Amino acid sequence: MAQEKSSHVCYQVAFLIVFLALASSGSGVGVNWGTMATHQLPPNKVVKMLQENGFDKLKLFDADEWIMAALLGTDIEVMLAIPNNMLEDMSKNPKAADSWVYENVTSYLYPGGLNIKYIAVGNEPFLKEYNGTYLQSTLPALMNIQTSLNKAGLGSKIKATVPFNADVYYSPDSNQVPSAGDFRPEVKDLTIEIIQFLYSNNAPFTVNIYPFLSLYGNDHFPFDFAFFDGSNKVLIDGNSVYTNVFDANLDTLYWALEKAGYPDMHVIVGEVGWPTDGDKNANVQNAKSIAPGNFERHWGIFEFDGKPKYELDLRGLEEDKGLVPVEGVKYMEKQWCILDPDATELHYLAESIDYACSLSDCTALGYGSSCNGLTLEGNASYAFNMYYQVHNQRDWDCDFSGLAILTDENPSEKGCQFPVMISHGSTLLLHQHEGLSGILMKAFCVYIFLVFLL
Repeated sequence: MAQEKSSHVCYQVAFLIVFLALASSGSGVGVNWGTMATHQLPPNKVVKMLQENGFDKLKLFDADEWIMAALLGTDIEVMLAIPNNMLEDMSKNPKAADSWVYENVTSYLYPGGLNIKYIAVGNEPFLKEYNGTYLQSTLPALMNIQTSLNKAGLGSKIKATVPFNADVYYSPDSNQVPSAGDFRPEVKDLTIEIIQFLYSNNAPFTVNIYPFLSLYGNDHFPFDFAFFDGSNKVLIDGNSVYTNVFDANLDTLYWALEKAGYPDMHVIVGEVGWPTDGDKNANVQNAKSIAPGNFERHWGIFEFDGKPKYELDLRGLEEDKGLVPVEGVKYMEKQWCILDPDATELHYLAESIDYACSLSDCTALGYGSSCNGLTLEGNASYAFNMYYQVHNQRDWDCDFSGLAILTDENPSEKGCQFPVMISHGSTLLLHQHEGLSGILMKAFCVYIFLVFLL
């Protein structure tokens, strides 16, 4: 955190560990709930867990009717979302926006209904990797949704916003300090137009910040600077001293906002977190401190079955109290699919491993990941089992040209878990239009949802 700041970047922070005492000022602890999973946990059980852990804010990535039904009658403040693939229609068709607001917002607002606070229009639509796909549709969609909210008499209570990725702003290579921050040249004008609209409607600027991405693919980035408790590396910018990349990144945004003429813009940090597998820097130890890659399937503070990945003191009171898990989770039968130790005809082994991994999740086998140390036989067993579990333990899915057998002995090794899938909940087809890369092995994927108030 910057130890000394000029007045324009001072802000109150409600952070889930250190600054939770400010919760009474209107801030709180929130999470993101992702639903891209092969097997989903029952929403009512997840909602119960959220309440038991004290999460009072929730950000969704769509408007899932089952999740929304489970949230009815709770005090949890909800941010619904309109996916990127709906932006084009919403931007061109005001009636589509009216219909969406009626079906997903107005219909849930009654005594004992849903506590909706924000509507997220798209998700990181200006991300570089999208190559401008959503540049022209984002602002019109945002305007139409806010107009629909206003026509429904909800505009003063529910605000539309756009969650941006932090790559929408930057500091130039020649002067990499927060005070040099500005919006990316190719999207600057559009971004400022959106900011103007948000500001005029008293809506927040939402940004997703991931310190992990500073390390990913950059072995020269100072490791210690990626964490909140970093001390070996500091960044000096005038009178401000930064000990971690998160604070430096956030202040870069504030400087960009000031240069655009909006120094008092309300900002929400919609997502921040650290993956726990899929990369050499993605592990539990790093995650506790808070671009696509194998790690994408390992964000979140809970496992696929709702168990906490690590101890986390949400209240910041240094009490020996961790996260409450999802209770009453049912699993499939305790059996695993592994490479037959007596198999001798191994001509199709490599092909079988590739096939199994292409239709499941083998990211834990990657370099520096939790199962990277397995033998060739172990790699085959892990791949076979992941395929078998994802496909609901069907007998015919543990064959692989006669190379695989079933076992009731857990083949997990230290640090490398061979999972048994949960049995309750819906299953996504593995051949959806979003492709296999979109099937995330994180049935309940949550991120820290921080709120920053000026």
